[in-house]
Amino acid sequence: MIMKYFFLFSLVILSINICNAQEYKQLNTKDSVAVDTFFNEFIVKDKYRWLENTTSKETKEWVDNQQSLSSKYISKSVSNTNAFNAIDKVAYTDYENPVKMGKYYFTYGFYNNIGVPALFYKTSLNSSQEILVDPNYISYTDKIIIKGYYVSKDSKYLAYQFSRNGSDWAEVKVVSLNDATHLNDHLKNLKFSNLEWVGDGFYYSTYTQDGKFGKTLNQSVYFHKIGTAQDEDKLFFKSENPAIQFYYTVTSDQRYLIFKETNEQLGYSNIFYTDFKSENPILKPLISKVPIGLNFIDSYENKLLAIATEKSFNKTLVEIDPKNPASWIAISPDFTEALLLDVYPFKDRIVTIYQSNQRPIVIVLNYLGEILYKLELPVATSVSGFYGNKDDEEVLFNFESYTIPKVVYKFNINTFKKELTKHTAVSFDFKNIEYKEVECLSSDSVRIPMVLVYRKGLVLDGSNPTILSAYGGFGAISQPLFNPGIVYFVNNGGVYAFANIRGGGDKGINWALAGRGDNKQKSFDDFITAAEFLIENKYTNSQKLAATGGSNGGLVVAAAAIQRPDLFKVVVPIVAPFDMIRFENFTIGHFHSDEYGTVSDSSSFQKLYSYSPYHNIKEDVNYPTMLVITSENDDRVPPFHSYKFVAKLQSRVAQKNPIILKVREKAGHNGATSFRANLREKAELYGFILNELQNK
Repeated sequence: MIMKYFFLFSLVILSINICNAQEYKQLNTKDSVAVDTFFNEFIVKDKYRWLENTTSKETKEWVDNQQSLSSKYISKSVSNTNAFNAIDKVAYTDYENPVKMGKYYFTYGFYNNIGVPALFYKTSLNSSQEILVDPNYISYTDKIIIKGYYVSKDSKYLAYQFSRNGSDWAEVKVVSLNDATHLNDHLKNLKFSNLEWVGDGFYYSTYTQDGKFGKTLNQSVYFHKIGTAQDEDKLFFKSENPAIQFYYTVTSDQRYLIFKETNEQLGYSNIFYTDFKSENPILKPLISKVPIGLNFIDSYENKLLAIATEKSFNKTLVEIDPKNPASWIAISPDFTEALLLDVYPFKDRIVTIYQSNQRPIVIVLNYLGEILYKLELPVATSVSGFYGNKDDEEVLFNFESYTIPKVVYKFNINTFKKELTKHTAVSFDFKNIEYKEVECLSSDSVRIPMVLVYRKGLVLDGSNPTILSAYGGFGAISQPLFNPGIVYFVNNGGVYAFANIRGGGDKGINWALAGRGDNKQKSFDDFITAAEFLIENKYTNSQKLAATGGSNGGLVVAAAAIQRPDLFKVVVPIVAPFDMIRFENFTIGHFHSDEYGTVSDSSSFQKLYSYSPYHNIKEDVNYPTMLVITSENDDRVPPFHSYKFVAKLQSRVAQKNPIILKVREKAGHNGATSFRANLREKAELYGFILNELQNK
C-alpha cells in the first residue's frame, strides 16, 4: 500500500474553539416502557425501545443533543492532549505493498489527504503506476470505499466491490485491464460476497433485507457474464432457511467449483463440487454433514486442498480426492504448540503461517508435508501477503506490529532469499518501544496470554496510564496492525495491553469454544482477570486504567465495566452490541446464535440476560466514564444498541461520571473511510482516554 500522506492541514483540521468547550452536563432521556415476556415466566422491561426507530423525529433530536454534548467534550480532550497534531506526526509512513494478480501489480494508495484510497496498477514492480479505480469520483454525495477486487484468470478483467457510507451492502463494477476501460456491468445488493471468476464471468451472492436494520435473509448465489445486465444473471443456488449460509470458491486452475452449505445452528456443513472438465459439469455432493470446519483453498494434481479444523488444538492442511472424499490425507505437520493460520499453495511449494506464543512463524513445505524452511518473527507481529501466481518462484509478503507499519519483502520460495522491496519510512523512533509477553491466571486457573507495549525505560510503579483491549469472539485470531494512536499513547508514558481472552481463536478451537455460547461469561472473566493483573503487578491502578474494544470486543469491555466498575477509570466500547436479548432480531444477528445464544431457548435466554450490558445496569452504581462510539449506517450492529445503552446509563441519579455518545456520520461498522477521518477518529479516541486518565 502506498502511504504518502501530506500534513499541511494538520494545524487547522481540528479547529477547536476552546471558549465554547463546556463541562459535562448529564442528559436525561424520556422513557416509554415496552414489556416482553419469555417462556411465560421472564418479564423484561425496555424503557428506551423507542430509540430503535432511528428515522423518527424524536430519535433524531435525541441524537443531535448527544452529538452536541460529545463534540464539545471530545474537542476539549483532544485540545488538552494535543492528540491530533501528535498522532498526525507519527502517522506519517511511506511504503508500497503491491499485490500481484495475473499479469499486473495492484495497490491501494492515497494521492491526497482528503479522499479515500484509490486502486492503482502497474505491469511490473519497477514500472510506474496509474490509477485504475478512483472511488472519489464514483459519487459526489456518498462516501465510497473499495471493499475488494478480483482479477479474471486471463487478466482481461478486474471486478471490484465498493460500498456507500460504510454500509456492508456492496455494488460491483468491472474494468477492462487491457485499456483501463470501465464497462457497463453494474451489480447491486451484494453482502459479504466473494467473487469467483470462471471464464468471462463470476459467481457472487446477494441477500434480501426488510428495511435498513431488518434481518439479512435468503442468501442467493448467481453467475454474472460480462456484458450482460444483472437481471439476466443465472441463479445458481438459493436458501430458504435463514440459518444457512453459502461459501464457494473456484480453484486456481478453474477446474473445480467448491460449494459449501453451512447451518451454524445445527453445527455442520454439506459440501458440493463441480468438475468443469467432466463430460457433465453439474453440482454433485462431495461430503455430507461435516461436523468440523472445512475450508477449501485450491487444488493440486486433481486433488482438493482444504484446511480442516480439528476438535483439539490445531488446524490441518488436508488433501481430498473427489473420487474418494471420505479418505483425507494430512499434509501439514502436527505441531502441539503452534496454530495454523494461513496457507498459500504454489506449484511445488506451500507457504504456511503458524502462530506460537503470540509469534508468527512462516514455514515452507512441499506437498509431502516436509519442512523446507522456517522463519520466526518477533512477538506481537503479524505477517501476510505472499502475493503471486501459482507458478511464480518469487512472491511478496509483509509484516507489521502495533508500532511498526508494513515492511514489505520479496521472497524466493525455492532459494528462501528475502529482499526488501523498499524501506519503510517512519517519523518516530520505533526502537524506543518495548514489547513484553505476560500471562495472567484466570478465576478458573487458565493462563491468559497478554502483550504489553510501552516505552523503554518506563518506570512501572503502578501509576502509568494504561489501555487494556481485547476481542475474544468468533474464534477470531487477533493480528497486530500498525496504529499511530498506540504510538502516541506510549510516547505519552502509557502502557498498551492486549489480552488474548477465550472466545478468540488465538490458542485453537477449544480456546474459542471456551468463550462461546453458554461459556460467553468466561470471555468477560478473562478480561477482568487481565485488568486485575495489571493493577496487582504495578503497571497501573484503577484510576489510571482504560478499557476499549470494537464490535465483540466492545461487548467485552462493556460487560466487564458493568460487572466490575471498580476496575476502570474510563471505558470506550466501539460499535458494540449491548442489548443481547434483541440482538438476533436485526441485520445479521440471527447468524450468530452459535456465538452468543438465542432467546428461543430458555437456558440460552437466561445466559444472555445474565451478561447483557443493557439489562444489567444497576440504578445505584456510578459507572466509569464512558465514551460510547457507534456509526449511523452500521448495518452489522445497529446504532440503537448504543443509543439505548447510553440513555439508560445517563438517566440514573447515581451516575456522576460522564457518559458520552459519539455517532460517526456516513460511516458503518468499520468506521472512517478517508485518511483524514481515520486520523480524527484516533485523535478523539486516544485523546479522550489520555485526558481522562491524566485528570485526578
